[in-house]
Amino acid sequence: MKFRKVGILLVLLSLWGGTMLFADAATQKVRVIINGINQDDGGIIVDGKTYLPLRQIASSMQAIVEWDNQSKQATVNKPNVHMFLFRNNNVFGNVSKGFEGSFKVFAQIDNLKADITAVKISIFDPGGNETVIQSGAVNPKGDNFWYATEDTEYKFESVGKYPILFYVKLKGLDEWQAVSEKQISSLAP
Repeated sequence: MKFRKVGILLVLLSLWGGTMLFADAATQKVRVIINGINQDDGGIIVDGKTYLPLRQIASSMQAIVEWDNQSKQATVNKPNVHMFLFRNNNVFGNVSKGFEGSFKVFAQIDNLKADITAVKISIFDPGGNETVIQSGAVNPKGDNFWYATEDTEYKFESVGKYPILFYVKLKGLDEWQAVSEKQISSLAP
């Protein structure tokens, strides 16, 4: 009787192990790297097709994702956002460490296929601390518009990259989605 129980247990374990090996062979994990950054959630390969997490990929590429739960449809849109930085009416992109002064951000947005209600422009220091340059409600009358900030006082206290991000807020949602990035380099004197 004991031999029979052990035999059944061995058969069940063999079947389970074989199933797990087959499942592992049928689906493989995929490591996803976007612009040199390893993504938290990778993808999988099933039957020779690669599946990736849409919201994470779109967010990494600064695209807008809209989900319609009724039709089970995801729409991805990447608007063109060109930001220009002005200091005393001169375009700039590099500053010396310790520079303190004012600048403006001018953004040209086109190919906007989503309904947005607000925009926000922020600068981040090399440590990741955010300073909002300006935000406000918008009501674009088409797929393109321009947005300019007032003069912003800022001090570049350390050497490094200072990303400036352009965000939009979709109609009906309360979260910001980054759709463009520009960088200011703060260099050693």
